This record gives sequence, structure tokens and C-alpha cells, in this order.
Amino acid sequence: MDTITTDHVATLYGKYEDDLRAARDAQRRFLADRGPSMKAQLDDYEAEITYLLLRDLRPEVVVEIGTFYGWSTLWILRALRDNGAGRLHSFDIVDHVVRNVPTELAEDRWSFTQGDVRDHLDEVPTDVDYLFVDADHGARFAHWYVDNLFPRVPAGTPTSVHDVFHGRRPKPFSEGAVLVKWLAEKNVGFFTPSPAKAPDVIHQLAFVKQELGLDEPVRHSDHNPMVYFNLP
Repeated sequence: MDTITTDHVATLYGKYEDDLRAARDAQRRFLADRGPSMKAQLDDYEAEITYLLLRDLRPEVVVEIGTFYGWSTLWILRALRDNGAGRLHSFDIVDHVVRNVPTELAEDRWSFTQGDVRDHLDEVPTDVDYLFVDADHGARFAHWYVDNLFPRVPAGTPTSVHDVFHGRRPKPFSEGAVLVKWLAEKNVGFFTPSPAKAPDVIHQLAFVKQELGLDEPVRHSDHNPMVYFNLP
């Protein structure tokens, strides 16, 4: 996958409009049914972009580091279900996600490993086609995954990491600070829908969503600090 651009994401919104609308409606209903027991993390742009990239990339193996209550897990599984192919391998210390993933989405496409991924590195598939990281947001964990997890994953693998740009710059001594420095050292470009870092991206995508009739919120939140890039 080439470096993501706003124009490319806008094209994907149009290409998968009908399926995305159905996924959004399903997620909205699920969130309403679960209420406060579903502590959703990804905001709409992050969730939708992740879904759209997975639809277009059609990965066979997806690894998710950090599930919490399963909001991102559900979006990933819906993309794989709609593709009719692919398997998700999820890792987290807590197992809240197990109670929130419907059987019809899990079926034969999902496995969950409970425990610190640092203790289960050998269980992370090496033939990863898409890597999703949303776990411990401290600098120590970020140093671990850039030094241990990233080298285990094939070069060129599309990757997304949450909680990076809460502002125009990552918070000091945070996961985001470590990751952004690492990306710069490796000369790796990234895409973000963070309104603090990239307001023009949000403005353009908001217009696209309005034109397609996809602007009714699934979640009422506008804080989107995820970054997307390809591993060097």
C-alpha cells in the first residue's frame, strides 16, 4: 500500500459507500444496545478509515494489539466479514472483548489471546497483512513494540497506531512521541485524521461524508489521534 492520502480515503468512502453505511448502522445499534457497558475508543473517522482500508486491502491476517471492550475489534471483523476472507488475531490483558463480539462476527475469523503481548510475542503471526496497535500508551511500551514487534512484521505492512496526535504534537514522554520520532528516523510518512494535527483532512472528509449522507454520527466524538503508515 502506498502512503495514504486524503484523496485516496475520500475515494474509498465512495467505493464502499453502501457497505460502510450498513456497518455504521450496525455499530450504532450495537452501541445503543450496550450503553455504558461498551466503552468505545475509536472515533468515527478512525473506525471508518480502518474499515475502508481493510476492505480495499483484503488482508488475510490482521493482528490487533489492544481490544479493551471491542469497539475496534467489531469494526475490523465487520470488514473481514464483508470481504468474505481474512482472520483477526487479537491480544489484550483484559478480556472484556469476549463478552462483546457477537458469534456471527467471530465465527471462524477471530482468535483472542489474553495476556501481555510482550509475553506472547511468539504467538503473534509473522505473516501479518495489517497491524493495529491500541494498547499501553506509555513510552516504554512504544519502545518495546518498535524494537520487538515491528521487526517481526513484514516490511511494507500497513499499520495503524491509536492515541498519537491529541494535539499538534504528541505528548512528551508518550507512546506517540516515541513513535513519531521513530517514523522520522526511518523516513516513513504517515496519514492522520487528527483535527489537531491535520484539520484540512477532517474538513475534506467531512464534506465527502456529507455528500454521501454518511455524516450522522455513530459516536459523538471528534477526537481522532490515530496514525496510519507502512512499516519500513
